[in-house]
Amino acid sequence: MREFRFDNRVINENTPAYVIAEIGGNFTDLINAKKLIDSAVNAGADAVKLQTFKADTLASRKAKYEMENTGNVSQYELFKEYEIDKKMHEDIYAYAREKGIDIFSTPSHLDDVEMLECLGTSVYKVGSDDSSNLEFIRSVAATQKPIIIATGMCTLLEVDDIINAVMTTGNKNFCIMHAITSYPAKYEIANLEVINTFKNRYPGVLIGYSDHTIGPQCSIAARVMGAMIIERHFTLDKNGEGPDHILSSDEEEMKFLINSIRIIESAFGNGVKMPVKQELINRKNNRKSIVVDKDIAKGQYLTTSHLAVKRPGYGIEPKKLLDLVGKPVNCDLEKDDVLTWDLIGE
Repeated sequence: MREFRFDNRVINENTPAYVIAEIGGNFTDLINAKKLIDSAVNAGADAVKLQTFKADTLASRKAKYEMENTGNVSQYELFKEYEIDKKMHEDIYAYAREKGIDIFSTPSHLDDVEMLECLGTSVYKVGSDDSSNLEFIRSVAATQKPIIIATGMCTLLEVDDIINAVMTTGNKNFCIMHAITSYPAKYEIANLEVINTFKNRYPGVLIGYSDHTIGPQCSIAARVMGAMIIERHFTLDKNGEGPDHILSSDEEEMKFLINSIRIIESAFGNGVKMPVKQELINRKNNRKSIVVDKDIAKGQYLTTSHLAVKRPGYGIEPKKLLDLVGKPVNCDLEKDDVLTWDLIGE
């Protein structure tokens, strides 16, 4: 069975989906970090996630963003604005734990991994930007902590390489996330069918979806398709300053998303096709059975002209109609009497 475990959590295809509110990049101070955590708890998220990086080890001063939500800007300068130090990490981790919500982060350098290990993080996320950084992936996997791995910008063969890199460390506790690294991603490029591609290609691996579209629709659809970990950026204000707010869910939208997923999960059932308890009375009243279509005397032999198919459904099933032709009735019958086998002679 596809399964992902950490602490006391077990996530597999028989459990509710695990929903992550990505708050990294949507705050620069502890006050707003705490507000985001409170809001994520209120929305029903299972976890909040940070982004752990130093601008100096993440981006060169020549790296540029050329995206719809950023324009042409320096990556280094943008990351410098949003990097958070160890003390803030400690405070945020402590507050999330106090509030009873899971917390973990995406490191971008081995120094980040070392710091997160000191914080006792239970899970790691590897971002799409490191999907070809196999040595780094192996180093994160070597902690033997569970890993959630994004695959934005990847080819399928590159995803094979990621999985092989993790497996060489003996770490089998990981989830592969379909993602489109476009901010925001248009619906027509979301390519959710990749979820099925992953499920078929990696039968023992849990599959998730990291959603960068605007609105909850793709996350909900991904759950229907079998994604068991859903991640969305999360904000206090969709109109806030910064590149991620526009594609983030706020509390109201996240609550709708999670409630929708829970409703869908309750509707999945067990896959066994049979009448449920609530259908039994309707099976009796709303199905059709064979009735007599005119008065008929005891001992008279049935012809097709004597028979009709009508509601209710507690008589002889319509598929047996031709079996009745030529058989006598055991008593006088009136038009619309429902035929049962005890009324039929040999």
